Amino acid sequence: MAGFSITIAGDLALNLEFADTITPETSTMIRIAAQNLTEDPIEGIVELVPTFCSLMVYYNPLEVTFDELSCRLRGKLRGLDSADVFVKKIVQIPVCYGGEYGPDIQTVANHAHLSVQEVIDIHSSKDYLIDMLGFLPGFAYLGGLDERICTPRLATPRTLIEAGSVGIGGTQTGIYPLPSPGGWQIIGRTPLRPYDPDREEPILYAAGEYLRFVPISADEYSAIETQLSANAYEYQIIWEGM
Repeated sequence: MAGFSITIAGDLALNLEFADTITPETSTMIRIAAQNLTEDPIEGIVELVPTFCSLMVYYNPLEVTFDELSCRLRGKLRGLDSADVFVKKIVQIPVCYGGEYGPDIQTVANHAHLSVQEVIDIHSSKDYLIDMLGFLPGFAYLGGLDERICTPRLATPRTLIEAGSVGIGGTQTGIYPLPSPGGWQIIGRTPLRPYDPDREEPILYAAGEYLRFVPISADEYSAIETQLSANAYEYQIIWEGM
């Protein structure tokens, strides 16, 4: 496994720092470490928080000291098999682009000197690595937006953006999992619920996984909404490299 350093993060946490730049390899190493510590936990660890380049480990100092935990982490993670680096978990996200669901897609097209269809084709043509989750429950920071459709944020943010809205903000793209203020250019919306507190797994995806946006029609959007309301929708998960 790639090396990491351990730093103190207050009285109740430490950081495993894997790199100082964001790369797919770093995200994968963080995912593997988090998965290992989840499946075979060390006594005293309370919570794991993956970030862009590090994994924050919250612990109970009454159960394990910083020095003890650091030693056990170095030993436990030193021999991890990196074979899973090339295994991708991809969560498909159906998106209805444009119209009432994507009021800013024409702005993005004009800025890029492209047609609306070209913006849709480019945006939905690749898989986006989830570098980390933050801001809101289920808000994924995605890497890899095609530079052709990078678009500045709105000069005046909206006071309310609908849950499921897919937007572009500068060099990033993402999904608003809950109703929220925001300044990103909204190009579409998914009927899926990235965050649902009543679901067994409240957040639909995790850091280190990938999102694939799939264009759908307004009729398909309504049909998926109906399936979700009836608990009959099957989320589409793809594994590559297995």
